[in-house]
Amino acid sequence: MSPVIASRFLARLEDLLAGGQRKLLGLVGSPGGGKSTLAQALLAALPGRAVVVPMDGFHLANAELARLGRAERKGAPDTFDSAGYVALLRRLKAQPADEIVYAPEFRREIEEPVAGAIAVEPRVPLVITEGNYLLLEDAHWARVREQLDEVWFVDTDDALRRDRLVQRHIRFGRTPQAARDWVDRTDEPNARLVAASRHRADVQFRWDGE
Repeated sequence: MSPVIASRFLARLEDLLAGGQRKLLGLVGSPGGGKSTLAQALLAALPGRAVVVPMDGFHLANAELARLGRAERKGAPDTFDSAGYVALLRRLKAQPADEIVYAPEFRREIEEPVAGAIAVEPRVPLVITEGNYLLLEDAHWARVREQLDEVWFVDTDDALRRDRLVQRHIRFGRTPQAARDWVDRTDEPNARLVAASRHRADVQFRWDGE
């Protein structure tokens, strides 16, 4: 069952969609913050009216990360095709009525992106995109915010967020110690970077409605 979203957030979405034009909603937050959970809950609350296109589909392939010497920092801003992500958002913003746009998806079971995995139909009024770096002001990331009609920062207790990350890494094959080490070395520096951009969001979202 999807978590319950406070009515004021759903009302805000209805206001956003009232004009009848395609809108892009960004959900941003630190690693493990619950962005994907919120995206799926919104999808359930708007049946047939929304599609989720995660930023994570633009992870560079593992072979390319190895070539660049960035494999041990997977998840950092420079381990994504940020220019490609911006280009997709532009296509989605101006999607023709007779065109399906295909977006990539990141598959955790293989730790790789898969091209063309998400079909975005032109009739769907809301595209929800979620990721860590939607509000960064560096490099190509700086062009993401202008493509989004609204951005919500998903705020989560840090201890809970860290525990989720450790459990996620264990679930996908790391030992408990390796999972904790990865969170400390890679996820937490990224989390601090993301948190520094939260002031650029339109809404601060918490499941408790605060």
